[in-house]
Amino acid sequence: MCEVGEDYREPAPAGPPPPRPSREQKCVKCKEGLPVVVIRAGDAFCRDCFKAFYVHKFRAVLGKNRLVFPGEKVGCGTASRRRPVPAASRTPGLGGGAGHVGGAVPPVVFLLPQVLLAWSGGPSSSSMLWQVLEGLSRDSAKRLRFVPGVVYADEGAACGQSPEDRAKTLAEAKLVLQTVGFPWHIVALEEVFSLPPSVLRCSAREPVGTEGAYKAAVDSFLQQRHALGEQSQPCPQHPQSQVGPPPANQTEALSRLFNSVKTLTAKEELLQTLRTHLILHVARTHGYSKVMTGDSCTRLAIKLMTSLALGRGAFLAWDTGFSDERHGDVVVVRPMREHTLKEVAFYNRLFAVPSVFTPAVDTKAPEKASIHRLMEAFILRLQAQFPSTVSTVYRTSEKLVKAPRDGCAAGTPGPRCLLCMCVLDVDTADSATAFGAQTFSQLPQTQPPVAQAEAPTVSSCCSGMGGARRCCRPEEEEEEEEEEDPRAHVTEQLCYGCRVNMKDLPSLDPLPPYILAEAQLRSPRAKAEQQIQEYLLEDHEDAARPGES
Repeated sequence: MCEVGEDYREPAPAGPPPPRPSREQKCVKCKEGLPVVVIRAGDAFCRDCFKAFYVHKFRAVLGKNRLVFPGEKVGCGTASRRRPVPAASRTPGLGGGAGHVGGAVPPVVFLLPQVLLAWSGGPSSSSMLWQVLEGLSRDSAKRLRFVPGVVYADEGAACGQSPEDRAKTLAEAKLVLQTVGFPWHIVALEEVFSLPPSVLRCSAREPVGTEGAYKAAVDSFLQQRHALGEQSQPCPQHPQSQVGPPPANQTEALSRLFNSVKTLTAKEELLQTLRTHLILHVARTHGYSKVMTGDSCTRLAIKLMTSLALGRGAFLAWDTGFSDERHGDVVVVRPMREHTLKEVAFYNRLFAVPSVFTPAVDTKAPEKASIHRLMEAFILRLQAQFPSTVSTVYRTSEKLVKAPRDGCAAGTPGPRCLLCMCVLDVDTADSATAFGAQTFSQLPQTQPPVAQAEAPTVSSCCSGMGGARRCCRPEEEEEEEEEEDPRAHVTEQLCYGCRVNMKDLPSLDPLPPYILAEAQLRSPRAKAEQQIQEYLLEDHEDAARPGES
């Protein structure tokens, strides 16, 4: 029988506790150096072995996926959209060199991909920036084969920072960027109010190279580098700073937008969406084919659980995978996904990696203020008690497959979400999904029998069909009914997760103009396709009747 005062906890182990790192303990890898960090229980590393372990993780993630390799884009040029140099304009014997124009000696151009490093100033993205810097140095055994650039997004207006604090943060960020020496771009989040609607359109994606193409591109690059010697370094580019502070009207519009959002969860999702659109625009404008983010293993595990709670389970493979190809011509890459936050903190501390502290939207918010904060506290608390929690959730995300939805596998992908740009995951209103249940609960209730009996009888050609037909209604009434709720035109172009978040935005007026403009462009197009859908022939129907003309 159970008793009230009895303790049912497991008895303490009889043996001695595990030894802590001391002068007698040696590094688990080299067996000689004194340990300085303990990553896991019993895994004590010295300084040099920990650095080799950390760098190997970063290189291994890039190497085994083979998404960044020579032969994609031209590595030097102006700040405008750069395109590969035609074969006819290359100097014979120099591989990627450009031809002579007007007798002037041209700069050497190399077929190296351009990668934009999304730097937020935090520990993980700063560590990623330092890994790329060391990987491109002359002392590196195997140098990275891409031309980097850095983008920093100033989100002070959305987080409620004063102009003085924003100026101080920007000064610290510029100091770090000047120390690194990469081409850098500082953009303010207010610039989303001047983005074109084309940002929300998925551009054509370049075909993915095979394993043979990867090896051929690397061999060609190594031969070119060996032939040119020291001249095979990437061309230096002048750093690009922010032109000036954003206009006051855009700052007020951004503050009005975030102040109108009801919940902190919707604010964080909206901030992430606008940040992604802005970085995507910078990448396309300056000719970058890849965007690297500093998402660590711990953050991706938290993001996976948060996305499940927000109804984004259909897009977990894109939100947490190594690569995200939803944008088409620009691929988002996460090379820090093997590193935990503990390893990142140790590395930044031991090797003096600079970072810039910037307050976020959820700074000083309580634990239950948003789903993001609640899930973060849940995962980290479990990790403290069960050290394999983060790795278990992370390994689960690696098994997710990017499979197309039913009906989109054979042909072109279906319509995409207006905000997150993923293929819409909504089904019919009577489907056995969360969207179907939510839609069914919002349907208007039928009138009681008494009210129906007292209602006057109207004889018309469409009265026997429940008013489904509109042959007796003038066109003006139909147009007025369609224009009654402009919010419906935007909502029907969103996925389930974005629809849930948009409920916390009372009005669509504060949204940036490019979102509303793209919604207006998509609505007539989708309506026209729906009207002529029954007259279109599918691909499998054309293949079944090859003899008909």
